[in-house]
Formats: sequence, C-alpha cells, structure tokens
Amino acid sequence: MKAVLQRVKHASVSIDGKIYSQIKEGLLVLYGVEKGDTRDKMEWIAKKIPNLRIFEDENDKMNLSVCDINGEILVVSQFTLAADCKKGTRPGFDKAELPQEAEKMYEEFITEIKKSGISVKTGKFGAMMDISLCNNGPVTIILEK
Repeated sequence: MKAVLQRVKHASVSIDGKIYSQIKEGLLVLYGVEKGDTRDKMEWIAKKIPNLRIFEDENDKMNLSVCDINGEILVVSQFTLAADCKKGTRPGFDKAELPQEAEKMYEEFITEIKKSGISVKTGKFGAMMDISLCNNGPVTIILEK
C-alpha cells in the first residue's frame, strides 16, 4: 500500500473536461492498493495522514498538520503506484490489487480519514482523471506500509 502526499495551495480533479472535485490549501493524496494489503495497513496510513506535521508554523518550521491549518484532503486512487519497473522499459502491474478489492479499500480509506473531522474530497475510482495542483514547497511525502 502506497500513498503519495503533496502539500498543495489548491488541487482539483477533472473528468471529461469538467471539475469533479477541488480543494483549497491541504493535501493531494494519491493512493494505491497492492495485492496482500490489509485493513491494518490502510488504517495506519489513513490515521497518519491527517496528523503528519508537514505544514509550516509561524517560525517556518514543519510543525503543523493539515488538521491544524483547517486544510482539506483530496484523495485520488492510483493503481500505477503498484508499478514494477525492474525489468524492461514497460511497467508491470501484477502487484496492483484487483479493481473490485482496491475500490473497497479505497472507500474504506476515505471513510477512515473522514473520522479525523477534516474535509475530504475524492476522485472517481477507475475514471480517467486530470489532476491539477499547485504544489506548495514543493513538499512531497511517500508513505508505504
């Protein structure tokens, strides 16, 4: 299980040229589920994200979480995080979870993050999406469990 977090000034998801969802300051989370991933792994990542102190305080130190700044989270499913690029030049996706199982874990992940009380927006599972963002910093964090 992998999650790529990008600290953003704003981000949005568009489908077929229309904005599907958007956030202001907060985190864009790209979320990928691999075969064998468990609910425990998902819960660990989902609880870590809202509390990760990657926003700057008044002294320009990373001491604040997305909850502390009253930010938002945009979660987008991304099976390509399971890519295996060790052989050849074309990624393999054998490690990616089957779509029906991955979608279930994705929905549970969103539900778990919402327990923190933060505003959570999403992409659309399985859709071809265009993601726009203004990376703040830039700050990009990879969580794996």
